[in-house]
Amino acid sequence: MTALAGHLSTFLREYLPKDRAASTHTCEAYAYSFMLLLRFAAEHLSVRPSGIDLTQIDARLVLEFLTHIEKKRGNTARTRNARLAAIKSFFRYLEYREPSCIEQARQIHGIPIKKTTEGLVAYLKRDEIQALLDAPDTSTPFGLRDRAMLHVAYACGLRVAELVSLRLDQFDSRNPPSIRVMGKGRRERVLPLWKETTAALNAWLKVRQASGAPELFHNAGGRAMTRAGFEYILDQHVSAAKKKQPSIAKKRVTPHVLRHSCAMHILQATGDIRKVSLWLGHASIQSTEIYLRADPSEKLDALAMGVPPTLKRGRFQVSDKLMAMLKEARKAA
Repeated sequence: MTALAGHLSTFLREYLPKDRAASTHTCEAYAYSFMLLLRFAAEHLSVRPSGIDLTQIDARLVLEFLTHIEKKRGNTARTRNARLAAIKSFFRYLEYREPSCIEQARQIHGIPIKKTTEGLVAYLKRDEIQALLDAPDTSTPFGLRDRAMLHVAYACGLRVAELVSLRLDQFDSRNPPSIRVMGKGRRERVLPLWKETTAALNAWLKVRQASGAPELFHNAGGRAMTRAGFEYILDQHVSAAKKKQPSIAKKRVTPHVLRHSCAMHILQATGDIRKVSLWLGHASIQSTEIYLRADPSEKLDALAMGVPPTLKRGRFQVSDKLMAMLKEARKAA
């Protein structure tokens, strides 16, 4: 095993999950980033991935890799930045364990992130959300499961990783019913549930298999629901909801769109961006400000409170000797 392989194994299996308490999703994303990097490096250097030396992963190769994933794989600048963040994190880890790599790490840290276009968030209106929630066939156990998942994902504004990792013991059915969520950055929050969401969850729990994984939502095999599994289920019900609300066909509905929809509806109901931030589990309220840009009612309020300018066109009055001289010189010219 080369030094690169040994350090990378310790970084992914011990440092991230144990020392940094990184989430499972973060560890998986970092591991996939390095799979892509080593696959590219092996082809570029004409060696096997296990034979790549630590010193060969230099700034030049990393830059070529980033260009490759954008041009050949069609990745966005946002994805490119995420891959670069994983590589930089690994080299920060190496600085304290391989002093000979400090200069190599410094050059990699100097690679800038790309600026990205931050567009308006996509979200579903209330009638579109209702059509989606009504789409599952509740005469079947899987239909009850799907309706409960959609209700929880929307009403709680969950990230898909938070949704599929929910366990039975995180649902408290006592009054008022609530769900305890472990969010990004290991930030925990407790969210009360609407009556409709609680009813959908209780209906699913009545038909849920007692055995199997401890997660709240199972797939057909009795194992924990996966991200890909929920995305597939969502696509199926979006197709059904389009028949009731054709406007949905104009939108690309992803699991994160349900989270955005929850945020927008809370903002429109309360007008308080702080409550939206707390509900979504954001580390900083700056992360929540994107919803202010997408809500037209916020601009209408600002427009109503604004005062039209009443200034009249006038002439500049010269009172300074230097300015008077310049004015005379301009006339003479």
